[in-house]
Amino acid sequence: MALVRRIALIALLMSVAIVPVVFAADAPIPPGTVITTQNWHSYQQFMPDSMAALFSGQYPWKMPADAQIVVGPTRNHPLPKPYLDATEKYSAQVRMLPLPNGSFNLAGYTAGIPFPHPAGTHAGWEILADLWFRYMPHLVVSTPANISSDCAMNPFGNISCGRDIFVDRALKHIVDPGYPMVTPGAGDMDYTAWSMVEEPEEAKYSAHLTIIYSDLTRPQDVYEFIPSLRRTSQLNGAVRCLQGKSDMTRDDLRYGFDGNITEFTSQLLGERRILALINYNGNAGKFPEQYTMPLGWPKPSWGTWELRDVYAIDVRRVPSLTAGYCFGKRIIYADKNSYVPLWEDLYDTRLKLWKSFAVLPMARAVPGLGVQDFSGTQIDIFWDLQSHHATFYGSIDRAGHGAYINQQVPKKFHDLKKYSTPGGLGQDFR
Repeated sequence: MALVRRIALIALLMSVAIVPVVFAADAPIPPGTVITTQNWHSYQQFMPDSMAALFSGQYPWKMPADAQIVVGPTRNHPLPKPYLDATEKYSAQVRMLPLPNGSFNLAGYTAGIPFPHPAGTHAGWEILADLWFRYMPHLVVSTPANISSDCAMNPFGNISCGRDIFVDRALKHIVDPGYPMVTPGAGDMDYTAWSMVEEPEEAKYSAHLTIIYSDLTRPQDVYEFIPSLRRTSQLNGAVRCLQGKSDMTRDDLRYGFDGNITEFTSQLLGERRILALINYNGNAGKFPEQYTMPLGWPKPSWGTWELRDVYAIDVRRVPSLTAGYCFGKRIIYADKNSYVPLWEDLYDTRLKLWKSFAVLPMARAVPGLGVQDFSGTQIDIFWDLQSHHATFYGSIDRAGHGAYINQQVPKKFHDLKKYSTPGGLGQDFR
């Protein structure tokens, strides 16, 4: 009944002028509590809606009888001091600019949290902007020595996996020690994401590059290198819903959300406290051994879950851009400490629950900044509740090694031209 009441509340909010709601403070779950399929109803108020759906048993994907959530203490890690200093110095300059499509653009942003105290009618969009400009290390890299994996599972339990390497680079708004705030040679680029297939062999050297620009209204550029053609092609950056063999779309990338925020509305549904997995260990890289099958739920060997304070925001494409778009809405549970997405409920165009998206960032030390809630090492799990398909993506290899960060990155991957421009695609193939 708690789930029904919550859905009814959200429906009511969406039918009237939305006013941000603060949910009543929930009593904490004592550390050491073990949540199972037998007692989960007692803790449903602390679950994102699609997590509760997995426990409910109403979908083909359901929680195995032996699945557990072991609850531990909540451990918040302070945001980097340079990032907080930048917030104090620059946030007063940030302004929201209304756009004709009903969304907003951002003006005056330099670094730090754009809106450290989101409030008012547009608090939801301010939180979305805070999520977009949340702290991220300057350089996050997975190499052949610590390769990431992407596994898909069909309704029959058949698993197919690939492995790739990637170079994610923030080019502006940088606060990491030892790097300038703006990368020399960045031009109008703000962020780039390069990746190349290592396995399977028949797809090896296939590579992609996404370029995000400083002008938030400018569409992303997406490039693909196809080894069999020995050619780099520019893809249609406006096509956001292509999935291929994976359940991930382009808007699911960039560690949880890669949609152009100037094309979305965002309403604050309220503040909640949810169960999340963030302080865990390298056992997450061993798929499927360290997952409770057949669902693929994290085993207790990863570490303990904890209660996190989050903003629940309802993110939707502006009405003029919904034609052909895959999602009717995306409920993001953004951590109040770091603005990192911790879980997402994805709905189809009929506003029926479609996918449960577990976003599991691993808290790790960033050189010179201490342990951060977001470090560039992350596990993403998609359960397609309608088609009974699942995807498991992780930047943790089977030996438990996460991505390299900043000064840890091997020198060759610092090459801006090779890993952040179209001209670099396919160089390894040659």
